[in-house]
Amino acid sequence: MGERVLGFSKQAFFKWRANPVSQRNWDNAHLTNAAIDLHRDDPGFGYRFISDEIETEAGLKASERRVWRLYSEQRLWSLHSKTRGVNQKAGPPVHDDLVLRDFTATKLNQLWLTDITEHWPDESKLNLCAIKDVYSNRIVGYSIDSRMTAELAVAALRNAVALRNPAGTTLHSDRGSQFRSRRFVEQLNEFGMTGSMGRVGACADYAAMESFFSLLQKNVLNRQRWHSRQELRLAIVTWFERTYHRRRRQRRLGRLTPIEFEIINSHAAHAA
Repeated sequence: MGERVLGFSKQAFFKWRANPVSQRNWDNAHLTNAAIDLHRDDPGFGYRFISDEIETEAGLKASERRVWRLYSEQRLWSLHSKTRGVNQKAGPPVHDDLVLRDFTATKLNQLWLTDITEHWPDESKLNLCAIKDVYSNRIVGYSIDSRMTAELAVAALRNAVALRNPAGTTLHSDRGSQFRSRRFVEQLNEFGMTGSMGRVGACADYAAMESFFSLLQKNVLNRQRWHSRQELRLAIVTWFERTYHRRRRQRRLGRLTPIEFEIINSHAAHAA
Protein backbone atom coordinates (compact mmCIF):
# COMPACT_ATOMS: atom_id res chain seq x y z
CA MET A 1 0.00 0.00 0.00
CA GLY A 2 2.75 2.45 0.98
CA GLU A 3 4.55 1.97 -2.35
CA ARG A 4 1.38 2.76 -4.32
CA VAL A 5 0.46 5.85 -2.23
CA LEU A 6 3.92 7.43 -1.98
CA GLY A 7 5.04 6.49 -5.48
CA PHE A 8 8.46 4.95 -4.76
CA SER A 9 9.79 1.46 -4.05
CA LYS A 10 11.19 0.09 -0.81
CA GLN A 11 14.63 -0.16 -2.42
CA ALA A 12 14.57 3.56 -3.29
CA PHE A 13 13.42 4.45 0.22
CA PHE A 14 16.18 2.47 1.93
CA LYS A 15 18.77 3.92 -0.47
CA TRP A 16 17.61 7.42 0.37
CA ARG A 17 17.64 6.69 4.11
CA ALA A 18 21.21 5.41 3.88
CA ASN A 19 22.33 8.58 2.09
CA PRO A 20 19.55 11.20 2.33
CA VAL A 21 21.63 14.08 0.93
CA SER A 22 23.59 13.63 -2.28
CA GLN A 23 27.06 15.08 -2.65
CA ARG A 24 25.82 17.45 -5.37
CA ASN A 25 23.01 18.74 -3.14
CA TRP A 26 25.53 19.20 -0.35
CA ASP A 27 27.85 21.14 -2.67
CA ASN A 28 24.94 23.22 -3.97
CA ALA A 29 24.04 24.18 -0.39
CA HIS A 30 27.60 25.43 0.22
CA LEU A 31 27.63 27.29 -3.09
CA THR A 32 24.28 28.89 -2.34
CA ASN A 33 25.44 30.06 1.10
CA ALA A 34 28.61 31.53 -0.41
CA ALA A 35 26.59 33.30 -3.15
CA ILE A 36 24.19 34.76 -0.58
CA ASP A 37 27.09 36.07 1.52
CA LEU A 38 28.79 37.66 -1.51
CA HIS A 39 25.54 39.18 -2.74
CA ARG A 40 24.88 40.61 0.72
CA ASP A 41 28.37 42.13 0.61
CA ASP A 42 27.37 43.99 -2.56
CA PRO A 43 24.00 43.58 -4.35
CA GLY A 44 25.62 44.91 -7.52
CA PHE A 45 27.52 41.65 -8.04
CA GLY A 46 26.07 39.57 -10.89
CA TYR A 47 26.37 35.82 -11.22
CA ARG A 48 29.57 36.03 -13.34
CA PHE A 49 31.25 38.11 -10.66
CA ILE A 50 29.91 35.75 -7.98
CA SER A 51 31.31 32.70 -9.79
CA ASP A 52 34.77 34.32 -9.80
CA GLU A 53 34.55 35.38 -6.16
CA ILE A 54 33.27 32.01 -4.92
CA GLU A 55 36.49 30.27 -5.92
CA THR A 56 38.68 32.97 -4.40
CA GLU A 57 36.74 33.70 -1.23
CA ALA A 58 35.23 30.29 -0.38
CA GLY A 59 37.56 27.89 -2.19
CA LEU A 60 34.64 26.38 -4.10
CA LYS A 61 34.62 25.63 -7.82
CA ALA A 62 31.54 25.81 -10.04
CA SER A 63 30.72 26.69 -13.62
CA GLU A 64 29.05 30.00 -14.44
CA ARG A 65 25.93 28.13 -15.55
CA ARG A 66 25.65 26.31 -12.22
CA VAL A 67 26.13 29.52 -10.25
CA TRP A 68 23.54 31.25 -12.45
CA ARG A 69 20.97 28.51 -11.70
CA LEU A 70 21.56 28.69 -7.94
CA TYR A 71 21.67 32.50 -8.11
CA SER A 72 18.31 32.53 -9.93
CA GLU A 73 16.68 30.05 -7.55
CA GLN A 74 17.47 32.39 -4.65
CA ARG A 75 16.38 35.44 -6.69
CA LEU A 76 19.72 37.12 -6.08
CA TRP A 77 19.41 39.54 -8.96
CA SER A 78 22.16 42.08 -9.51
CA LEU A 79 21.04 45.67 -9.22
CA HIS A 80 22.68 46.31 -12.58
CA SER A 81 20.73 43.54 -14.35
CA LYS A 82 17.52 45.56 -14.11
CA THR A 83 16.42 47.82 -16.91
CA ARG A 84 18.14 51.13 -16.51
CA GLY A 85 15.97 54.00 -15.33
CA VAL A 86 15.88 57.18 -13.33
CA ASN A 87 15.50 55.27 -10.05
CA GLN A 88 18.59 53.12 -10.46
CA LYS A 89 20.83 53.49 -7.39
CA ALA A 90 24.59 53.27 -7.18
CA GLY A 91 26.12 51.03 -4.56
CA PRO A 92 27.16 52.40 -1.18
CA PRO A 93 30.66 53.92 -1.07
CA VAL A 94 33.41 52.09 0.78
CA HIS A 95 35.58 55.25 0.91
CA ASP A 96 34.93 58.92 1.62
CA ASP A 97 35.22 61.47 -1.17
CA LEU A 98 38.70 62.85 -0.47
CA VAL A 99 39.01 64.75 -3.75
CA LEU A 100 35.90 66.96 -3.57
CA ARG A 101 36.18 67.85 -7.27
CA ASP A 102 39.72 69.22 -6.87
CA PHE A 103 41.40 67.18 -9.60
CA THR A 104 44.86 68.71 -9.33
CA ALA A 105 48.19 67.35 -8.10
CA THR A 106 51.58 68.91 -7.40
CA LYS A 107 53.69 65.79 -7.78
CA LEU A 108 53.73 62.29 -9.22
CA ASN A 109 51.72 59.56 -7.49
CA GLN A 110 49.77 62.05 -5.41
CA LEU A 111 46.37 61.45 -7.02
CA TRP A 112 45.29 58.72 -9.42
CA LEU A 113 41.96 58.31 -11.16
CA THR A 114 40.47 55.05 -12.39
CA ASP A 115 37.44 53.93 -14.37
CA ILE A 116 36.23 51.13 -16.64
CA THR A 117 34.95 51.34 -20.20
CA GLU A 118 33.64 48.65 -22.54
CA HIS A 119 33.91 48.17 -26.29
CA TRP A 120 32.40 45.74 -28.76
CA PRO A 121 34.55 44.17 -31.48
CA ASP A 122 32.76 41.62 -33.66
CA GLU A 123 33.97 38.73 -31.52
CA SER A 124 32.53 39.87 -28.15
CA LYS A 125 32.80 42.57 -25.50
CA LEU A 126 36.18 43.93 -24.33
CA ASN A 127 36.55 45.79 -21.01
CA LEU A 128 39.33 48.22 -20.19
CA CYS A 129 40.21 49.45 -16.71
CA ALA A 130 42.69 52.33 -16.78
CA ILE A 131 44.46 54.28 -14.02
CA LYS A 132 45.69 57.81 -14.72
CA ASP A 133 48.14 59.96 -12.77
CA VAL A 134 46.51 63.41 -12.49
CA TYR A 135 49.88 65.17 -12.33
CA SER A 136 51.17 64.04 -15.73
CA ASN A 137 48.04 62.56 -17.34
CA ARG A 138 50.00 59.36 -17.87
CA ILE A 139 48.15 56.04 -17.84
CA VAL A 140 50.15 54.31 -15.14
CA GLY A 141 48.22 51.05 -15.14
CA TYR A 142 45.62 49.23 -17.17
CA SER A 143 43.98 45.87 -17.60
CA ILE A 144 41.99 44.48 -20.53
CA ASP A 145 39.64 41.50 -20.32
CA SER A 146 36.44 40.12 -21.76
CA ARG A 147 34.78 40.08 -18.33
CA MET A 148 34.07 43.03 -16.05
CA THR A 149 35.01 41.55 -12.68
CA ALA A 150 36.88 42.70 -9.61
CA GLU A 151 39.97 41.02 -11.04
CA LEU A 152 39.92 43.51 -13.94
CA ALA A 153 40.34 46.40 -11.50
CA VAL A 154 42.79 44.52 -9.28
CA ALA A 155 44.99 43.65 -12.28
CA ALA A 156 45.09 47.32 -13.36
CA LEU A 157 46.06 48.35 -9.84
CA ARG A 158 48.83 45.76 -9.66
CA ASN A 159 50.08 46.91 -13.06
CA ALA A 160 50.25 50.51 -11.84
CA VAL A 161 51.99 49.61 -8.58
CA ALA A 162 54.59 47.53 -10.43
CA LEU A 163 55.38 50.54 -12.63
CA ARG A 164 55.31 53.31 -10.03
CA ASN A 165 55.77 51.74 -6.56
CA PRO A 166 53.56 54.41 -4.92
CA ALA A 167 53.19 55.18 -1.22
CA GLY A 168 50.36 57.26 0.19
CA THR A 169 48.72 57.70 -3.21
CA THR A 170 45.01 58.53 -3.28
CA LEU A 171 43.05 56.53 -5.87
CA HIS A 172 39.71 58.08 -6.82
CA SER A 173 36.97 56.05 -8.52
CA ASP A 174 33.24 55.86 -9.00
CA ARG A 175 31.06 53.48 -7.00
CA GLY A 176 31.30 50.56 -9.38
CA SER A 177 31.14 47.14 -7.76
CA GLN A 178 34.65 46.31 -9.01
CA PHE A 179 36.11 49.18 -6.96
CA ARG A 180 33.96 48.36 -3.92
CA SER A 181 34.90 44.68 -3.87
CA ARG A 182 36.79 43.31 -0.89
CA ARG A 183 39.67 42.18 -3.07
CA PHE A 184 40.22 45.66 -4.50
CA VAL A 185 39.98 47.36 -1.10
CA GLU A 186 42.38 44.83 0.41
CA GLN A 187 44.89 45.50 -2.38
CA LEU A 188 44.72 49.25 -1.75
CA ASN A 189 45.48 48.67 1.91
CA GLU A 190 48.29 46.25 1.10
CA PHE A 191 49.95 48.81 -1.19
CA GLY A 192 49.60 51.61 1.38
CA MET A 193 47.17 53.58 -0.78
CA THR A 194 44.04 55.52 0.15
CA GLY A 195 40.73 55.01 -1.63
CA SER A 196 38.36 57.82 -2.55
CA MET A 197 34.91 57.61 -4.15
CA GLY A 198 32.91 60.27 -5.94
CA ARG A 199 29.31 61.23 -5.38
CA VAL A 200 26.35 59.87 -7.29
CA GLY A 201 25.35 61.98 -10.28
CA ALA A 202 28.38 64.30 -10.07
CA CYS A 203 29.50 64.34 -13.71
CA ALA A 204 32.52 66.52 -12.98
CA ASP A 205 33.91 63.77 -10.75
CA TYR A 206 34.50 61.53 -13.74
CA ALA A 207 35.08 64.08 -16.50
CA ALA A 208 38.86 63.57 -16.52
CA MET A 209 38.64 59.83 -17.19
CA GLU A 210 35.69 60.19 -19.55
CA SER A 211 37.61 62.71 -21.66
CA PHE A 212 40.48 60.23 -21.91
CA PHE A 213 38.14 57.40 -22.92
CA SER A 214 36.57 59.73 -25.49
CA LEU A 215 40.03 60.38 -26.92
CA LEU A 216 40.67 56.64 -27.08
CA GLN A 217 37.34 56.14 -28.84
CA LYS A 218 38.15 58.74 -31.49
CA ASN A 219 41.77 57.71 -32.11
CA VAL A 220 41.46 53.92 -31.95
CA LEU A 221 37.98 52.48 -31.72
CA ASN A 222 36.32 54.59 -34.41
CA ARG A 223 39.16 54.26 -36.91
CA GLN A 224 38.02 50.89 -38.27
CA ARG A 225 35.86 47.88 -37.60
CA TRP A 226 37.52 45.56 -35.09
CA HIS A 227 36.92 41.84 -35.60
CA SER A 228 38.60 40.22 -32.59
CA ARG A 229 39.39 41.09 -28.98
CA GLN A 230 43.08 40.39 -29.53
CA GLU A 231 43.21 42.76 -32.48
CA LEU A 232 41.57 45.56 -30.51
CA ARG A 233 43.67 44.84 -27.42
CA LEU A 234 46.89 45.23 -29.41
CA ALA A 235 45.64 48.49 -30.95
CA ILE A 236 44.77 49.95 -27.53
CA VAL A 237 48.11 49.03 -25.96
CA THR A 238 50.02 50.36 -28.98
CA TRP A 239 48.17 53.67 -28.83
CA PHE A 240 48.84 53.98 -25.10
CA GLU A 241 52.55 53.30 -25.24
CA ARG A 242 53.59 54.67 -28.62
CA THR A 243 51.20 57.57 -29.28
CA TYR A 244 49.47 58.90 -26.16
CA HIS A 245 52.46 58.72 -23.83
CA ARG A 246 55.25 59.64 -26.24
CA ARG A 247 53.82 61.63 -29.16
CA ARG A 248 50.63 63.39 -28.12
CA ARG A 249 51.48 66.81 -26.69
CA GLN A 250 49.04 68.32 -24.21
CA ARG A 251 48.40 72.00 -23.54
CA ARG A 252 47.92 71.43 -19.81
CA LEU A 253 51.42 69.97 -19.71
CA GLY A 254 52.99 72.95 -21.49
CA ARG A 255 52.74 71.18 -24.86
CA LEU A 256 54.80 68.28 -23.58
CA THR A 257 53.92 64.61 -23.77
CA PRO A 258 53.21 62.81 -20.47
CA ILE A 259 56.61 61.07 -20.62
CA GLU A 260 58.46 64.34 -21.34
CA PHE A 261 56.58 66.12 -18.57
CA GLU A 262 57.50 63.46 -16.03
CA ILE A 263 61.17 63.37 -17.05
CA ILE A 264 61.59 67.15 -16.96
CA ASN A 265 59.83 67.58 -13.62
CA SER A 266 61.63 64.62 -12.10
CA HIS A 267 64.98 66.18 -12.99
CA ALA A 268 63.82 69.54 -11.61
CA ALA A 269 62.75 67.92 -8.34
CA HIS A 270 66.09 66.16 -7.95
CA ALA A 271 67.98 69.38 -8.70
CA ALA A 272 65.98 71.25 -6.07
